[in-house]
Amino acid sequence: MVECGSDDEAARLRALYHYEVLDTAPEEAFDRITRLAKTMLDIPIVLVSFVDKDRQWFKSRQGTHLREAARQTSFCTHAIKGTNAFIVQDARADPRFATSPLVIKQPFIRFYAGVPLRTSGGHNIGTLCAMDTKVRELTSKQIRMLEDLARLVIDELELRLMAATDGLTGLMTRRAFNENAQLDAERCKRYRKPLSCAAIDVDNFKIINDSFGHAAGDLMLRHVATICKSSLRAAGYVGRLGGDELVAMLPETTLIDALQMAERLRKRIEAAPIEIAGRPILASVSIGVAEFRLAGSLTQLLQDADEALYDAKVDGRNRVVCHFDDLRVIPREEAAVLPPDRFGCGANFNQA
Repeated sequence: MVECGSDDEAARLRALYHYEVLDTAPEEAFDRITRLAKTMLDIPIVLVSFVDKDRQWFKSRQGTHLREAARQTSFCTHAIKGTNAFIVQDARADPRFATSPLVIKQPFIRFYAGVPLRTSGGHNIGTLCAMDTKVRELTSKQIRMLEDLARLVIDELELRLMAATDGLTGLMTRRAFNENAQLDAERCKRYRKPLSCAAIDVDNFKIINDSFGHAAGDLMLRHVATICKSSLRAAGYVGRLGGDELVAMLPETTLIDALQMAERLRKRIEAAPIEIAGRPILASVSIGVAEFRLAGSLTQLLQDADEALYDAKVDGRNRVVCHFDDLRVIPREEAAVLPPDRFGCGANFNQA
């Protein structure tokens, strides 16, 4: 077995997180692969397992109800260290696994075969693995079949990534953004966690297109999108819903915190000129911020943010405007006594 460098773990995790697959809903494309492996190998348990920092999480599973397991005791932790299939014919006879809870307790694993899910960048982010409660062997033909199916898992991940990424800006597509945002809205209602949204518009974008051409407009949009993505990466995600319409979703973020983030973003864009047609052009954005209403919907949240964005543009552009109503936890009079520079000179409160 070829060993991968232990110092590669941080890069491996970055590669895993790049696919944004952890804790997502089951998908037929992956379930089809595990069903096929289960039938062809005539084996009771098959998993698509992604190895996170402290756990292994199962995107698809046949023969078990477990969604995740501790990484410390997992077979897959060993499987991702190499480039070839990792096979344990009898776990009870292997000192690495003989005392593992997976072996001496349910599901009483005796046989394991795992093929690393290897990205094009050379990182093993998980495995396609098959397990049995009895000692057994796989033929070389069966191992090759399992390897082929593992490559199909990676192909599916790549296709999902391409479909979820806007080709021009590198941001989420409308479809991917809406799917993620809907899940966050449901979690917000279920656990009563805050959720905020920021609608972002590039100021004078039409003028840039008319004056310098659409190639310059694309350059400006990529420039702004890159700053948005890097500035808000730790707090949430950004999508391009169409044209120059960008939206950031900020899970577990209150209205006040979202306003602070939006103002920092506005200032950062304002301070970063971009060269177009041989001369530096100052970019600016207008931002509308809103917070999810527990009695509302994702559609309402996006509409609230869009209305606040409209007011920001009407009020002069290059500013942040928030939307809140009489049912907000933060009343207007409380916002009015905040320090004047809390959100910067370009910020503005609006009673929508």
